Amino acid sequence: MDTDALWHLFSSVNLPLLLAAGALLLSLICLGLISGARNRSQDQSASLREKCDTLWRELDDIRVAQFNRPGDAGNAGAASPCEEGRYRTEMEAYSQIWPQVWQLYERLGLFLRAVEAGEAAGELRLESRNAALEARGLLNRNRPFCSESVDELVTRLIDAEIKAHLAACQYLDLLKDASSASSSHDRRVLQDKCHSLHEGEARELMNQLASSIRQRAIRGN
Repeated sequence: MDTDALWHLFSSVNLPLLLAAGALLLSLICLGLISGARNRSQDQSASLREKCDTLWRELDDIRVAQFNRPGDAGNAGAASPCEEGRYRTEMEAYSQIWPQVWQLYERLGLFLRAVEAGEAAGELRLESRNAALEARGLLNRNRPFCSESVDELVTRLIDAEIKAHLAACQYLDLLKDASSASSSHDRRVLQDKCHSLHEGEARELMNQLASSIRQRAIRGN
């Protein structure tokens, strides 16, 4: 086929059909990518939830073991009462902080998903805010009993979740100002910021926190 014939083919009535088919194919590819990203996010959340539940059970087992230890016969290499007391106090602090940190992560996740879906999020907005305040309060009360690594991780995690919460609130405020020319771009920026903070930074910090608490528990035990 010569050049003139090829040009005639694309400039004929078939060109709109080809463009429509291309647009449809591109839409299907985008939907597939979005669906895959959503499935990966759900799998990661399920994996993190499983790790959280496992850590919580391990902390409970350690607390039970420590409760039963005073009745056991003493060993030559046993820790001193002072060291054992510090260990119990540290584990008790983690047993209070960890559930609240997990509640913050879960509540904020629900709030962000409701905002993204355009659903009513007023109650979830308040719940996630209160969860952040309670988590920070628990950390402040138990900070003297936490290791430096756990203290730093919890502080960074709470800060990241608060930033994500504020970005989502700004997003909701921009929805009320849809007439602004920059609103669409600003909303997308805030949406990306929420994902980066909650699904990226906060999730990674949760994993690091679980590993750090587990290492402290096993080392002390």
